Amino acid sequence: MNPAAGRGGIRASLPEIRDAFLARGQTTIVGTTAPGEEEALARQAIREGATTIVAVGGDGTCGRIANALLRANASCRLAVVPSGTGNDFAKTLGVAKYDAREIAALVERGSETRIDVGLADGNYFINSCGFGFDASVLDATSRVRLLKGDAVYIYAALRQLFTYRGIEVAPRGAPGVTRGPMLMVTVSNGRYLGGAFKIAPRASVFDGRLDVCFFSDSNVLQRVGLFVGAMRGTHLGMPSVKSASVQELTLSFDSAPFMEMDGELRLARSKTLDIRCVPQALSVIAAPGAPV
Repeated sequence: MNPAAGRGGIRASLPEIRDAFLARGQTTIVGTTAPGEEEALARQAIREGATTIVAVGGDGTCGRIANALLRANASCRLAVVPSGTGNDFAKTLGVAKYDAREIAALVERGSETRIDVGLADGNYFINSCGFGFDASVLDATSRVRLLKGDAVYIYAALRQLFTYRGIEVAPRGAPGVTRGPMLMVTVSNGRYLGGAFKIAPRASVFDGRLDVCFFSDSNVLQRVGLFVGAMRGTHLGMPSVKSASVQELTLSFDSAPFMEMDGELRLARSKTLDIRCVPQALSVIAAPGAPV
């Protein structure tokens, strides 16, 4: 359990969530006390023979636990009680509207699915990896105080539309895309980003590929159009957007970029990043009929 999930909004629900799992005999429940502690707790659970780890948190919590599982090459399954701000990974698993009792029932049934993950800059990502506007918006959300849920990202993105300057990117491995100024580059395993945006409407976590979108830098009016299109998932047909489905990709920047990875902001270790898909690497518990 991550008590800071959802900007702290999950705290009031923690007793109810705990009771939902205790009622089904799932008694090993631990809480994080500091950012990043999820990985250490997951490694401990793996050593103790856990077969399923349930993340009560958002995309960052899920991503950190997934990294522990993947680095340990563990067969342990990952489930999630959606409790974050955007819950993009929960949408992929089809459980974004499930409550703790429904997740506990899924865990008890134990059916699992293996999904692809991405690998960039030495870290795995389960949902997305983004550069430019995406990372800038994520940074701006830390200064949004009164809003919660999708509204946090929408508000921060609208403000950034008028001030963000763009980045210079040189891609290799994306046919038809050359070096130039970009508003944003997103590399997606799942379809959703920031809760409200269907950034990769054609993405699948089963196809062994990542969906990359290059957004050329543009004027404010065009940026507004991109914003609306990304919310609807209709932006791929716009002139300033180029997309590709890739197994691997290299992105070069003028300096080491900040990057959004599963809802967390990171500074890349170098100015050139190799990004690739790792097919069927992670075992998850999803809703019946999901993911796609």
